[in-house]
Amino acid sequence: MNDYGVLTAPDTLRIERMLPGPIERVWQYLTDSDKRATWLAEGKVEQQIGGKVEHTFRNSELSPEHDIPPPKYSNCAGDVPMLGKVTACEPLRLLSYLWNAGSEGESEVSFELAQLKDQVKLTVTHRRLNNPDERLSVAGGWHTHLNILRDRLEGKTPEGFWKVHTRLEQEYAQRLAG
Repeated sequence: MNDYGVLTAPDTLRIERMLPGPIERVWQYLTDSDKRATWLAEGKVEQQIGGKVEHTFRNSELSPEHDIPPPKYSNCAGDVPMLGKVTACEPLRLLSYLWNAGSEGESEVSFELAQLKDQVKLTVTHRRLNNPDERLSVAGGWHTHLNILRDRLEGKTPEGFWKVHTRLEQEYAQRLAG
């Protein structure tokens, strides 16, 4: 397994990570606002189909570097809200929800967990990414966020989000071209 996401369909990105377990701990980092805030976004996730998802992203604060977004993402400085709705929830195994629910760019993300000895395989699948620029941003974003999650679970200090995302977005422009 490598860290790079792949397109499994023209509008679907899948990215996997092996993380230190146990599975209950990884599930908490997906569902608990305070833990999720350390690698993705804080906010409520109601663990039931139809439940609300409220995320507030503060990507510049995910590392002690407090890097700032590049001009292309200047609208992502500070608090960036995102609303969603849970579409599937099987505790310790699957969590899916609408991303940017109700907006023109609505998509769906799924988190699947599988215990493999003392590791947990996390598979993130993001569907309905119809815009090519959005696919690049999402690929670089998930890759960066999942690196931060792995660092947090391993007790390491993550690199600055925007520095890494900028580099990865350029790499994905080459990898996903076609």
